[in-house]
Amino acid sequence: MDFFSRFQLPKAKAVCYSGFRKGQQPGGAVPSYAEVKEDLLLLQPHFRYLRLYDCDEHAATVISVIEKEQLNFKIMQGAYIEAEMNNPDCPWEGGMYAPEQLEINRFSNDKKIQRLIKWANLYPGIIFSVSVGNEACVSWSGNAVPVSRVIEFAQRVKAAARQPVTFCDNYMPWQDTLQPLAEVVDFISLHTYPVWEYKSIDEAIAYTADNYQAVARLYPHKPVVITEAGWATGSNGRGIPPENVNEAFQKRYYEELMAWADKHNLLTFFFEAFDEPWKGSPHPLEPEKHWGLFYENREPKEGMKGGRREEE
Repeated sequence: MDFFSRFQLPKAKAVCYSGFRKGQQPGGAVPSYAEVKEDLLLLQPHFRYLRLYDCDEHAATVISVIEKEQLNFKIMQGAYIEAEMNNPDCPWEGGMYAPEQLEINRFSNDKKIQRLIKWANLYPGIIFSVSVGNEACVSWSGNAVPVSRVIEFAQRVKAAARQPVTFCDNYMPWQDTLQPLAEVVDFISLHTYPVWEYKSIDEAIAYTADNYQAVARLYPHKPVVITEAGWATGSNGRGIPPENVNEAFQKRYYEELMAWADKHNLLTFFFEAFDEPWKGSPHPLEPEKHWGLFYENREPKEGMKGGRREEE
């Protein structure tokens, strides 16, 4: 059974939303009510479902805007759990922490899970599902958390909230290390990025489908959704050949992905709504900064110009 039928939700398009603009970032300055409202009004014609990554001040503003402005969105609300163990295999800066920091993170993660439960119970009409973490178990994670601990988080939320519970990670760990967690969550959420794996735009949808099927065939009794799939529009060569990314390629991947998801009744969150300049290295063409369907100044890229709107 597909996700929409299993949880009696309308089939619609979905996008990952993080509204941090120039000079803003998690743990620092956050978007204002007016800025979030501007963003959601831009997204509303195209999407019904939003994915939020953490129970933070920014997410609280998003929920407030949806509630007060009576906007037609449903949220997958996440709790961004941070490292509870070191990961020497992390290929970039990060992954290794002092014991004191790991202990602080454990305490913080427990508080985030409690906040996730509280919000789920406060806003059942807005929050349609909850995630107990993001990319914390994949081999390259800079915020590694033991699978046993994620299972504990999922069990805690399932016991206290009505919404279906998931955990979001790369498609690879769902095929091995996350199998014990798969039996606990209500549905499985995977990430797939063909362009990060040096695939061309011509190979992209077939590779996405292969990633999905590799996981779905292992869990025929569980709905499987895609909580991140996207195509960057700029690169300085760090991890992505510059010739593989541009607006035309993003538009093509977006359209092909949405058509494939619609055909197979798959909830699929496109990554992401807006470019986020705070991410990655300071280089202006750092790929992490350029995944948005809209630029940081909120101008639409090609994929959002004259495309099919959600209500059509």
